[in-house]
Amino acid sequence: MLLYLRIADRNGIIDRPNARSSHSIHTIRGGGIIFPLAMAFEYAFSGFHYGWFILGLVLISAISFLDDLKPQDAKLRFSVHLIAVALLFYQLNLFNFPWYLIVVALIFVIGSINAVNFMDGINGITGGYALLTLLTLLYINFNETPFVDQMTLTVAMLAVLVFNFFNFRKNARCFAGDVGSVSIAFIVLFFILKLMIATHDLTYILLLLVYGWDVVSTIFFRLIRKENISEAHRTHFYQFLANEKKIPHLNVAIGYCVVQLGVNIWLICCSINNLSYLALILIITGTFIVVLRLIIQGKGQLIYRNHAANS
Repeated sequence: MLLYLRIADRNGIIDRPNARSSHSIHTIRGGGIIFPLAMAFEYAFSGFHYGWFILGLVLISAISFLDDLKPQDAKLRFSVHLIAVALLFYQLNLFNFPWYLIVVALIFVIGSINAVNFMDGINGITGGYALLTLLTLLYINFNETPFVDQMTLTVAMLAVLVFNFFNFRKNARCFAGDVGSVSIAFIVLFFILKLMIATHDLTYILLLLVYGWDVVSTIFFRLIRKENISEAHRTHFYQFLANEKKIPHLNVAIGYCVVQLGVNIWLICCSINNLSYLALILIITGTFIVVLRLIIQGKGQLIYRNHAANS
């Protein structure tokens, strides 16, 4: 990581603040490159486990790092993402499942990768959330259901710890960049899907509940305001808390992690493994976040903001 920071500094791989930024100083971009590098080293030194997954990770990380350096064509990025996800599915033997389940899994993975990328906007939130998720998966793997090589999980967690040392602070030394947010999403999704397949329990998607509802509720309100959801913005709930409410970035990141920790503990202690209960949980929590945002942010910002701007 120290070597990358030196190289990035010398070559101007810097994140410069703009109108959508939640930071105000120039910061090294792409520090999340440590995630795919750590997994590649682990692959080489631990018996070449999960080769197709690693190949997919290298591909999706490479195009994301290039995008950090210079914006790449959207069609090229999407094509590489599809190839990487196909390799991930091949590693997990998902192509043996019915086609409709493969389509659902594809939508879930592509959507989740983009969600993690969208949520990477303030110091500590990506590293903190990833660390919590990996620690939860490590606990499940060690104490509940062994579903993956323990060292692979451990190395991913250690890479996140190193990244957090440089990012989880008021003035971060580096940001994850697209290479970091996309690659850690790819890594975490590999573990979660592997856990779901091993346990036949879809409720483990709740490990991404807090991130998921921030993104989904933001898209919901943007559609109500008739905004183009493909355009860049900074209307996520965490961005409102950090930018409008002026809550320190690390406090917002910790708050998100604490809420997700509560969900993870409940998920481990009260394993439900029931699709009806899962649907009910998603409906209740989804309704809660929409109502919560309406109370805290108000209709003027969430529903009428675009109309007010146009007038």
